[in-house]
Amino acid sequence: MKPLPALELVTRLEDADWLDPLAKSVRKVVKKVIPARWARDALHGVPIGHPVHPLAVQVPIGAWLSAGVLDAVPGGEKAARLLIGVGTVSVVPSALAGFTDWSQLHPQQQRVGLVHAAANVTATGLYLASLVQRARDSQVSGKALAYLGLATVSAGGFLGGHLTYRQAAGVNHSEEIPHRFPSGWHPLAPLADLPEGGLHKLDVAGIPLLVHREGDTVNVLSDVCSHLSGPLHEGKTKDDGGDPCVVCPWHRSTFSLRTGEVKAGPATARQPVFDTRTSGGLVEVCLPGAD
Repeated sequence: MKPLPALELVTRLEDADWLDPLAKSVRKVVKKVIPARWARDALHGVPIGHPVHPLAVQVPIGAWLSAGVLDAVPGGEKAARLLIGVGTVSVVPSALAGFTDWSQLHPQQQRVGLVHAAANVTATGLYLASLVQRARDSQVSGKALAYLGLATVSAGGFLGGHLTYRQAAGVNHSEEIPHRFPSGWHPLAPLADLPEGGLHKLDVAGIPLLVHREGDTVNVLSDVCSHLSGPLHEGKTKDDGGDPCVVCPWHRSTFSLRTGEVKAGPATARQPVFDTRTSGGLVEVCLPGAD
């Protein structure tokens, strides 16, 4: 079965660099609207371990779809109006989470995301217009606008699916590590060859690892940032209340070097952390749960 022609049009959006100036302006607005780091982390979904936006959009989409069903049933206009209102109000937190995530994506992802957002904003406007027409007791035009809004938000959802599943925005880019790294203990490097402090990249079994030494203790994480695959060894170290952390050089996600825990977003998934031991001066690593 061949892919739908619409897929090719969406793929072309990834290379639509004429959208970049607009994307730059929108990013500035997002940073001004949500300046606090704790607020951005909450909207990214750091506390729940995955992005908030896909969860939040279920409310407006579900409400609007249900309203569409009720509009097709005699006597369902009042309930449909209520659901449209609920969906329209619930767009606000969903949009805040979505734009916060979008502001920390690659340019190709931001281009598709910008059109995705435009479709959703347009759909919200159509639903607001529908509410106005219904308040004027113009049910026919109110229903027509609502169905047009449903079609528009569905198109926006298609773009959101492309952004997530084709462009891997919002997914854990370190998820494959436990499935690729061989089980058991493997040699890393002589302890004497690992400088104190700093960030170093070493490969074991074809997997790039981030290595950080604290005295006789060696901390080892996956070098691939779970947010968008940034090379963590090119980042900086940061002390977080006595816990040494690494800051990704691409989007400033921060992880504990001892536990892999996310200290600051946009990343929401922790880094795979390796067990280490030193035998005869040689540091060895093991990944718990590796296949």
